[in-house]
Amino acid sequence: MNKLWKIASPPEPVFVESLANELGIGRVLASLLVQRGIRDFEEARHFFRPQVEGLHNPFLMKDMDKAVERIGVAIANQEKVLVYGDYDVDGTTSVALIYSFLRKRIKEIGYYIPDRYSEGYGISFQGIEYAMQNGYSLVIALDCGIKSTDKMDYARRKGIEFIICDHHLPDEELPVAVAILDPKRPDCEYPYKELSGCGVGFKLLQGYCLRNGIPFSHIAKYLDMVCVSIAADLVPMTGENRILAYHGLKKLNENPIPGLKALINISNCDDRQVTASDIVFKIGPRINAAGRISSGESAVELLVAKSEAEAVELAGKIDSYNDYRKNIDVEITETARKMVENNDAMRSLKTTVLFHPEWHKGVVGIVASRLIDYYYRPTVVLTKSNGMATGSARSVDTYDLYYAINACSDLLESFGGHKYAAGLSMPIENVEVFTRRFEEIVASTITDEQLVPQILIDCEIELSEITPKFFRVLRQFEPFGPDNQSPVFVCRNLRDNGKSRQVGRTWEHLKLNITSVRGDHPDFEGIAFGMGHLFGEIHEGKHFDITFTVEENTFRGATSMQLMVKDIRIQA
Repeated sequence: MNKLWKIASPPEPVFVESLANELGIGRVLASLLVQRGIRDFEEARHFFRPQVEGLHNPFLMKDMDKAVERIGVAIANQEKVLVYGDYDVDGTTSVALIYSFLRKRIKEIGYYIPDRYSEGYGISFQGIEYAMQNGYSLVIALDCGIKSTDKMDYARRKGIEFIICDHHLPDEELPVAVAILDPKRPDCEYPYKELSGCGVGFKLLQGYCLRNGIPFSHIAKYLDMVCVSIAADLVPMTGENRILAYHGLKKLNENPIPGLKALINISNCDDRQVTASDIVFKIGPRINAAGRISSGESAVELLVAKSEAEAVELAGKIDSYNDYRKNIDVEITETARKMVENNDAMRSLKTTVLFHPEWHKGVVGIVASRLIDYYYRPTVVLTKSNGMATGSARSVDTYDLYYAINACSDLLESFGGHKYAAGLSMPIENVEVFTRRFEEIVASTITDEQLVPQILIDCEIELSEITPKFFRVLRQFEPFGPDNQSPVFVCRNLRDNGKSRQVGRTWEHLKLNITSVRGDHPDFEGIAFGMGHLFGEIHEGKHFDITFTVEENTFRGATSMQLMVKDIRIQA
């Protein structure tokens, strides 16, 4: 699939020169900083060395005082408290965070994760019934609840109080609860709006500690869980998220909780520094696999494990769920691709909507993402669950999928999500008309450019500029994530130095060994996944350009720089 290369406009030279001189770094690195809004030494210092002192006062968040007071009452009276959260990484880390802190202060405390299949996302009537039957008087809901107006009405009638900690956009009407912590509620003036659900939970703990004179160190020990939520939930890596993730990564690498240490080991990340990318692609998927294949409570059980032996056993179980998940998502993706390829009309559309009653509900979101890799258009994958067509939707860069789904809301039983990902459910008999209307709405609002995958490039450089010093400074841009992605570069006029080769089970990848056409630059190694088909042209000496990020590669104990190639253009 052809990709559109979009090179960012160069920043004002005066700012680049000034920053390069102040920091004693090259123009490329200074340019990258200016592109991220950094103009002077002080701003660079805060960027490279985020301090916890930069965290906002939690009481700037609407209802924080009410939430802290209610938890104080629950602790003083030793009430039964239930910690409730969603089954994904953000939800399970949120629950583990609050539960780990409160179990030292409340004797009768439990946690509850809704079942993906029988209850679905968020607060459920079944969960409220569980709280009532087991005598819980207070429920702390995390990463969910902001749209649960009817559930909160039901809970109040049952005499159960809720504190809601969420980070999703609310509807016009807020639910009625003891306290609603959500920086995105319109009447909340909290300065930073992009916290993860676990991040909101952390602010609650910070508020409680401030009010009760408890040192910050008592909650700093949980920052590795907060970091995992931030990276895996793909919230912007800016502001408070950057501070929390920066210190959370240090904790993750130096002294992780037993559950995360076991996941690091089983994910083969224990031979080097764990990065945000490792969380996204290795640690996060394993935590998610628990809720996809079995129960999200398995993930919480791992995250709150007190001993390494217990954590190792639980991590092994979750790893087996992940292996099973990988097998079935590959099978379903192949079936889904055949459905598209065998349908001439479907191939010409600007959307993909597929329904199969026997697909595993736990992986339809992953399958939707994989189909975008092949067809690059807004995609909905549905299966049958509890008599309904239920599934996940994924979008392409810059297209507002949520808008298109909302325009079909009269056909839906429920839906929720954001611009690029959503979950939805509808009567099976509505699938056909939803497919037509979703296509009509997307076709009338999406541009041709949005249907072509884009590679956003920070700047053009020469191979000779990628020095060990350059890479040392570049690594300090981490942690990477949305709004602070790993810088993408373009190098032109390259050639194979004779050592490039195909790798992979079916030779589908390229292990590159390249130099400049002029031959005056050092050789570099790179890996280009899924580009093995280009080996012939490269090996026969054709010149080419590449886009890439620079990463650290550790192999058999040796560490070196490696170009992670995103795309290759063979020159005519």
